[in-house]
Amino acid sequence: METIKPNDTGAAVEDVQQRLCTVGLLDESAVTGTFDAATQDAVRAFRMQNGFEPGEEVTEKVWSALVDASYHLGDRTLYLRMPYFHGQDVLDLQHALGALGFGCGASDGIFGAFTELALRKFQMNLGLPSDGIAGAYTYAAIRNLHHSWEGKEAVPPSSHLGFARAADVLEANALCLFGTAEFTRSVASRMSNLALATNPASKIMSADSLLVAPDADMLLVHIVLPESETGAAVPRVTFEDEQSLAVRLRSAVNAAQAVRPSRVAVELPGVTWEDAGEGRSAQHYAISLLDALCAALS
Repeated sequence: METIKPNDTGAAVEDVQQRLCTVGLLDESAVTGTFDAATQDAVRAFRMQNGFEPGEEVTEKVWSALVDASYHLGDRTLYLRMPYFHGQDVLDLQHALGALGFGCGASDGIFGAFTELALRKFQMNLGLPSDGIAGAYTYAAIRNLHHSWEGKEAVPPSSHLGFARAADVLEANALCLFGTAEFTRSVASRMSNLALATNPASKIMSADSLLVAPDADMLLVHIVLPESETGAAVPRVTFEDEQSLAVRLRSAVNAAQAVRPSRVAVELPGVTWEDAGEGRSAQHYAISLLDALCAALS
């Protein structure tokens, strides 16, 4: 492209001005199609903000940076391709995913493999088609969770909820834990025993310990292994990255409560944890998952 410079006029100048408005450096009333003093000031400020040498001209590189900066989250469909998508909308997506517990690696505004993987996990977490494509349904889900990520940093290391608060959560929330394999049933049973040991009035119980069918208002928590099928519409949370497990569970629970019966699935990485045997592994998963559930429901 030809460099756009002071005193130029036309559609190209108007496009530059519109994008400068989008990034907050120019007022709408200054969109005239003439590269005037106000436009020069805005271009100068944009170049300074983005690491270019001082100047008032819009070169090809400055134009490319301006286009990137003027995309808002949801303006376009994003997916993994070559060359990679890049821009402010990608950076906003990475920020939202990171704050919701789905780390993208470096927040660099580039839609690469790590961002696609984080997006797939987010989609699975909310029961959306896990296709790695940021389209209308994915953007709607992110907007619905805006209170959980706007103005917040990536999820920090989690801490335990604490006995007193956990005891209150156990009594206030009715959950039915169940597994469809021997190992996952063991984890569900151990979680129920831990909950009752923490608070005898706990309403978080395994299906095996219920004497009647689960109440319609109970949240069903299906503990599964990687090869287990749970249905495309069921929010599915992977156990990996325990530090962000609680915040990912919170998003999944919120999504599940919009339908009846409410159901989420938690996918364990396998039947062994590190080098431990099955019994110790089941106990580790039970403790970690119950702690994360209590934090998510608090």
